[in-house]
Amino acid sequence: MGTYTMRLAGVLLRDRLELSDQLQRLLPMAASALLAALATTAALMEGTGFAGIARPAGVLVGALLAWRRAPFVVVVLAAAATAALLRLAGIE
Repeated sequence: MGTYTMRLAGVLLRDRLELSDQLQRLLPMAASALLAALATTAALMEGTGFAGIARPAGVLVGALLAWRRAPFVVVVLAAAATAALLRLAGIE
């Protein structure tokens, strides 16, 4: 309910609330930082503990391939295969 209320408030208050130019430039960076923090937490943590080496290694392989502009399917499959093979080898 709170999420919908916040979204509705944004639509209703759009014309009444004016953000400074500096804040308007800062908001996209804040969103990127929040997304990066979420991705890092998901890659490194499982519950309240460290996820082990396999998951971050898979993420690293996927990030490297994405940086090299590999097709998305290749990135996902390589990342999953890396994590799976490391776990199969007994490296958690």
